[in-house]
This record gives sequence, C-alpha cells and structure tokens, in this order.
Amino acid sequence: MLSVFLQVIRRDLLLAMRQKSDVLNTLFFFAVVVTMVPLGIGPEPALLRDIAAGVVWVAALLAAILSLPRLFANDYADGTLEQMLLSAEPLSLIVLGKAAAHWITTGLPLTVMAVAFGVVFDLDTLATAVLVVSLFLGTPVLSLIGSIGAALTLGLRGGGVLTSLLVLPLYIPVLIFGAGAVGAAASGVSVTAYLLLLGAFALSAAVLTPWAVTIALRISVE
Repeated sequence: MLSVFLQVIRRDLLLAMRQKSDVLNTLFFFAVVVTMVPLGIGPEPALLRDIAAGVVWVAALLAAILSLPRLFANDYADGTLEQMLLSAEPLSLIVLGKAAAHWITTGLPLTVMAVAFGVVFDLDTLATAVLVVSLFLGTPVLSLIGSIGAALTLGLRGGGVLTSLLVLPLYIPVLIFGAGAVGAAASGVSVTAYLLLLGAFALSAAVLTPWAVTIALRISVE
C-alpha cells in the first residue's frame, strides 16, 4: 500500500513538472495578492504587522482554491480516472496520494514563500516561525478538503465556481486558527492550542476525506 501511495505521488509530481504553468500561476497569484495589500494600505509598520497573518492566510486559501481543478480534471478527461476506479488498489489510498502531491506542488511552496512575506510585513522571528508552522499544518487540510469539492464538481460546467462555494465554508476554521496562531504569538500568548488544533484538523482530514472523495468520484463518473 505504501508503494502505491508513493507511486501516485510520483506520477502526479511528474505531471505537474510537465505542466509547470499551472503550478507557477498559483504561486504567482499568491505572491501578487500578498504584495499588493501593503501597496494599497500603506507603509505603516504596526498596521502591516496586525494584518500580516490574515492576508497571507487568505491569499493561501484563494491560491489553493485556484489550483483545485487540476486534482482530477486531467485524469477525468483522458480516462485515467475510470481506470483508477476499476483498479484493485483502494481508491481512497490513490486519492490520498493525489492530495499529497497537490500539497507538495501548492501548499509546501506557499509555506516556504511565507518566510519572505514575514519580512515584507515586518514580523519578528517568532511570529514568522509561527506563520510558517501554521501554514505547514493547515495547507494539507486545504488540499484534502478541497479534493472533496473538486470531486463533487468534476465534469460540470462552471465547476470552479461551485467548488469555491462548497469548500470556502469548510476552510473558515483553518483560516481562523491559522491566522489566530500568529496573532497569539505577536501578543505573547501561547500558540500551542492553535497549532494542536491545526494538527488535529490535518489528521482528521487525512482519515475522513479520502472516503468522502471516493464516494464523490464514483457519483461524478457515473
């Protein structure tokens, strides 16, 4: 099972490397959203520090939504998804592998880029570290929950808009605790509870969402 999981990740990473524009568009969108906000608000350091976590997290959330269609759309178009459904391997494991590959190509780069944006928003070392850790724990949840929306809207006209409407309410708790962790660090409050909740969200999503996505994919293909 581990071999299948790793093979799915490897396959999706190779496909992502062949379609670099999709990955780069997502990262470029994230960078543009984060950098445009200080230009619009002004150079006030205290204000930038106050809004930094919220801006970075909202930008990461929107970038994750932008990248969701590529999770299953190509496999659906070329018939690979039907072969996955007929495979003897557990579909939930394949789904988990695809979500992991999506996080590696989207969530992980966004997390790394957050280090630079911590400097842009004049965050101290602790707040920047908490921002990076919160994104590291929270972005897998965005990929996993987003895979449900991508599966439910597969093959539908205007599926991207429907996906946004489906997953945005589910993203809100992650957004609140992710941004709240940075605010707590800046205020001198312990961030342990925030990070533990994000970790719990990630573990719960890793266990529950593959089964939901499996059901959604079977419905969409049929």
